[in-house]
Amino acid sequence: MIELLKNLIQIKSISPKDMGCFDLIEKELEDLNFNIERINYQNVENLYATIGTSGKLFCFLGHTDVVPTGPEDKWKYPPFSATIEGDLLYGRGTADMKAPVAAFVESAKEFLNSTEELNFRLAILLTSNEEGTSKDGFIDKIIDKMIQDNEIIDFCLVGEPTSSEKVADCVRVGRRGSLGGNLKIFGKQGHVAYPEKVINPILLSGDLISQLNNKIWDNGNTSFDPTSFQISNIKSGTGAHNVVPGELELTFNFRFSPESSEESLKDNFESILNDLNLNWDLDWDLNGNPYYTEDNFFKDIVSNSIKEITGYTPELNAKGGTSDGRFVAKMNSEIIELGPVNKSIHQIDEHVKISELRTLKDIYKKILFNLNQAL
Repeated sequence: MIELLKNLIQIKSISPKDMGCFDLIEKELEDLNFNIERINYQNVENLYATIGTSGKLFCFLGHTDVVPTGPEDKWKYPPFSATIEGDLLYGRGTADMKAPVAAFVESAKEFLNSTEELNFRLAILLTSNEEGTSKDGFIDKIIDKMIQDNEIIDFCLVGEPTSSEKVADCVRVGRRGSLGGNLKIFGKQGHVAYPEKVINPILLSGDLISQLNNKIWDNGNTSFDPTSFQISNIKSGTGAHNVVPGELELTFNFRFSPESSEESLKDNFESILNDLNLNWDLDWDLNGNPYYTEDNFFKDIVSNSIKEITGYTPELNAKGGTSDGRFVAKMNSEIIELGPVNKSIHQIDEHVKISELRTLKDIYKKILFNLNQAL
């Protein structure tokens, strides 16, 4: 498992390019007699592997692409060197999420080699575009095709890094929705010395930002935090110190609970713009709706498996960002997200503890055994 992980990390698979990771994984799965399909959408690679002939479908969902490294000279070790120091393995994509991919391949190997009868169908679905834009999507296209073919995932385990302080202390049983937007506020450009002849969009944005910051969009519920609003970028100005700009661009994002909807957030946002009498234009971008696994069957299997291996019961929550689980949710699948500690993801010196990776592999294997027994 560690050798596979090191080989995966040494591949510079910056989103949306797989760059050969699937070749390594496919070889491992071929040896286990998986049926493997390579799916290409607009030159983005995906891999779908299955084994078993009948029963419910369990799917491990993951990705091989990684985010850019940032300044490589700030890394303790080269980001694609897969350097081991004691119990730590450094490299871009270790925690997010090549380590859980390697752990699942190894857990499937150990499970299949010690199981006489498989009571469910086992699948692995991987993409190379999870970290990139969801536009002209890939996993969502695959899911839509699977629905058309009545290839419905019953249980989905997403390997995203959900753990907080120690491996498997937190498990996601849902995710908030993500609604973004790019707002333009129009004013009137002119010389700063003639305020009566200009309309300054920067000054106009002050009241707007204050209202948006203080607005309570909803109160969340027992499973979801309240909807949050954040501004990620503001751009304005001509570059000259004595010119009032003619427009301002503001990029923002909602992470919303099921207590809000795409429609309610849009309506409330736009009503604030209109109440302030702003001249505006707005492009919305829905990245995903919230989802939540209500059924307890798979949740209990995962929780019990974690306790059997670690001795503690995980916290079940719906925190964090979006994941490709949002696409599987349209199948009404039971979706659980469980992966490594997320403290270093997307950061300089991203890493995982090798000891915790082995624990994660054992948990994945125990989930497979317990699911097989339950079915």
